[in-house]
Amino acid sequence: DVVHEEVKQLGGSMTIESAQGKGARFLIRLPFTVSINRALMVHLGEEQYAIGLNTIEGIVRVPPAELAACYEQAVPRYVYAGHAYELRYLGELLQGSPRPVLLGQSVPLPVLLVHSQEQSFAIQVDSLSPSREIVVKSLGPQFAAVAGLSGATLLGDGRVVLILDLLGQLRGQQRRLARLPGGNAPQRGLLGPAPRRAALVMVVDDSVTVRKVTSRLLERHGMSVLTAKDGVDAMAQLQEHRPDVLLLDIEMPRMDGFEVATRIRQDPRLRDLPIIMITSRTGQKHRDRAMAIGVNDYLGKPYQESVLLQSIAHWSQIHA
Repeated sequence: DVVHEEVKQLGGSMTIESAQGKGARFLIRLPFTVSINRALMVHLGEEQYAIGLNTIEGIVRVPPAELAACYEQAVPRYVYAGHAYELRYLGELLQGSPRPVLLGQSVPLPVLLVHSQEQSFAIQVDSLSPSREIVVKSLGPQFAAVAGLSGATLLGDGRVVLILDLLGQLRGQQRRLARLPGGNAPQRGLLGPAPRRAALVMVVDDSVTVRKVTSRLLERHGMSVLTAKDGVDAMAQLQEHRPDVLLLDIEMPRMDGFEVATRIRQDPRLRDLPIIMITSRTGQKHRDRAMAIGVNDYLGKPYQESVLLQSIAHWSQIHA
């Protein structure tokens, strides 16, 4: 009973199968987010990351001069034990930072060898720390759409270290390169063909955190963003700007979302403005009230990023 309660609190489940004269079988399932994995600690400048050892085929230390010669190739490759690996610098994958200057260095640099179904890669990092057992923790819904991250872990000194999915990072880079014809065309967002101009979205929420997180999400997908801290601020900005979509909270100190939506629907200039309500009030009563006012979509907090992006794309195209 005690074990079952502990497992339940961790988000897992426990079942017992018993047969008379044969014994009992206890089956305990725990979510991956509380699993313990063995990970290698890698360094990129002053940043530290963890990489699961099960994704690493091998680790070699390569003289800087040899690495520099590999990088000079049209398609950088590193050959080890007769096998060719596409060479990448971890800083390029994560931050778009340039490769380090290798001229004049003498200390061999660590290179991680990883293998996917289609290709093999050699990933250069700045330095390594010993491997250790880590507890994998979820990053939450806010980071669910960030490619190449499988979670985070907490070190003994209190530092939070991101756990990298190297193959996810590499697949993400391959997709980005595939969207760049000739290597010079601008990237397109996840919402389909590039529009003639960036969609303008207004985020109305009294929470600073929600405004920042949502703004960064939208900007990553090529949209322009306006923010308002409450209904009064939003109505003032709407006198000067006409966004393509309005993301609207309900509970705000000055003029709540219902009143903002009502005023917009009564304004001849703004009455067709698409409104997506994002609120923690997910009850049917509040949803029905919003739809009666004329709100176009109604999402609960925390929202799923993919669902929000699809809704914005849908309503901005209809009213384009």
